[in-house]
Amino acid sequence: MQPFKTLDDADLAGKRVLVRVDLNVPMQDGKVSDATRIDRVLPTIEEIAGKGGRVILLAHFGRPKGTVDKAQSLEPVAEVLSDKLGKPVGFAEDCIGPVADGIVANMADGDVLLLENTRFHPGEEKNDEDFVSALAALGDVFVNDAFSAAHRAHASTEGLTHHLPSYAGRAMQAELEALEKGLGDPQKPVVAIVGGAKVSTKIDLLSNLVEKVDCLVIGGGMANTFLAAQGRDVGKSLCEHDLADTARSILKTAEKAGCVVLLPSDAVVAREFKAGAENEVLPVDRIPADGMILDVGPASVGSVNEWIDKAKTLVWNGPLGAFEIAPFDKATVAAARHAAKRTTEGALVSVAGGGDTVAALAHAGVTDAFTYVSTAGGAFLEWMEGKPLPGVEALKA
Repeated sequence: MQPFKTLDDADLAGKRVLVRVDLNVPMQDGKVSDATRIDRVLPTIEEIAGKGGRVILLAHFGRPKGTVDKAQSLEPVAEVLSDKLGKPVGFAEDCIGPVADGIVANMADGDVLLLENTRFHPGEEKNDEDFVSALAALGDVFVNDAFSAAHRAHASTEGLTHHLPSYAGRAMQAELEALEKGLGDPQKPVVAIVGGAKVSTKIDLLSNLVEKVDCLVIGGGMANTFLAAQGRDVGKSLCEHDLADTARSILKTAEKAGCVVLLPSDAVVAREFKAGAENEVLPVDRIPADGMILDVGPASVGSVNEWIDKAKTLVWNGPLGAFEIAPFDKATVAAARHAAKRTTEGALVSVAGGGDTVAALAHAGVTDAFTYVSTAGGAFLEWMEGKPLPGVEALKA
């Protein structure tokens, strides 16, 4: 049984349904340049409207810090929503007060309305009770479909659940079900791949994972910090030498928990960081003083893929190398394609997320082959760190 209620449990016909969505999309010259986040919430909007609910969309855009900034208005998004839904989408120039009240009062069953940026009001990020009450007055039911904002206890993500019957939308539901398969109640063995530049940004993540997974693969610049902590010379590679004790402590915790930590055994080394730079593959204990590790080597990829073959569940956050620049994308692409193949064969549940990860999997051409790819960024990372997310906890209550 679900620990939270979904649209299956809600009576929506004739109801004013406040739906928190993530419409914080990239814009160029006043136009939406990537509609991925809009596409993710369409099923929820269509279902509520189809069941006769009056859909009132709540969203933030950018960081206006509680003041009105027309450059961060959601109005251009309403047009894109209208095109994608194939029906008119109304727009209110405020999310509370007489303007919003008047438009909501005139809605018919099945209508869709987008309210202006909730962050134009300081009460949104402060989760201010007066602001929450003003929002709640516009609706009969609350649906949260914005997992990516669930790590914030804001008025439109957490506050509303104390005023209205609350449910998870379809995108939120899909995300939570995928995450449950990834780390909540996964099929073992579980392998986690964690890459990226710095250990300092992922200490909580690594400390949580070594207690939960069977194998932790560490790649990217982070791996250099661990290699240096083991006494290896990493030359001019990106490395946080001041975190050597932290790295050793994580390795000790992993050993106690019976978690295998897989560090690179070989690396792709160059003298300069640029596309097509001359490079060589070297064992990690033979990195020259003027060399930079920019990707894990083929033997290391082989070891990663062997673990992917053993695994029933894979959780992935961060690339194995500097994938943005060829040829330092090879390891990430090879491991991603191998995981995708195992997933499509039905042998692996693969859950991935975080900004660089989404870009890396898209670069490898495997986004659709993974079980689930989260676009949530910060919320995905906090979930992987084992932290409770206020927007999700509120739905459970």
